[in-house]
Amino acid sequence: MEEIVNEPSVACKKRHFTVEEYLEMEKASQEKHEYFQGEIFSMSGASTIHNRIFSNLFVAIGNKLKGKPCEPFGSDMRMHIPENTLCTYPDISIYCNDAKQSDVDDESFVEPTVIIEILSPSTKNYDRGHKFDLYKDISTLKEYILIDSESISVEAFYINEKQSWELIEYKETGDSLNFVSMGFEMALSDIYNRIHFKQTEN
Repeated sequence: MEEIVNEPSVACKKRHFTVEEYLEMEKASQEKHEYFQGEIFSMSGASTIHNRIFSNLFVAIGNKLKGKPCEPFGSDMRMHIPENTLCTYPDISIYCNDAKQSDVDDESFVEPTVIIEILSPSTKNYDRGHKFDLYKDISTLKEYILIDSESISVEAFYINEKQSWELIEYKETGDSLNFVSMGFEMALSDIYNRIHFKQTEN
């Protein structure tokens, strides 16, 4: 997900908006916003590293899914969770058997199988915590993958055989991220291709 300002704008503090009002404003806006339970949150642009990781992931996933009934979408694809009202723009979402439109908006989609967020300093706590709790309300979601943009680190959550969320962590460029529900792997060296992190002094 792109960087999000975790405070409503001044206008949003005056009253709560319906999801229909939010969608109308979003259509006219040049910027993207997240909606949750009547509040609207602005989202800002992403860093160069964020965009490189996104490009690496999106191209590789698209190639892996050729000829399969699942399709990846980028952060311009708005996702709606009717169970808790959240409307947001995941960095990458994978939908299977055609993306299903939301009942409230034909440009918002529901029931993804995989969600991938690229972490930034301002979003990582939200993405790991409250947002993951909201994503868990999606009955079709099988995997939630968090890609760090400050170091080589991937947290991959998936639904195990006991229907519980299980975590696998990847920390080395030689590791391969397993997309459990998709049936393929991706080398971390490919995910972090052309990414050079600054060396920190001891």
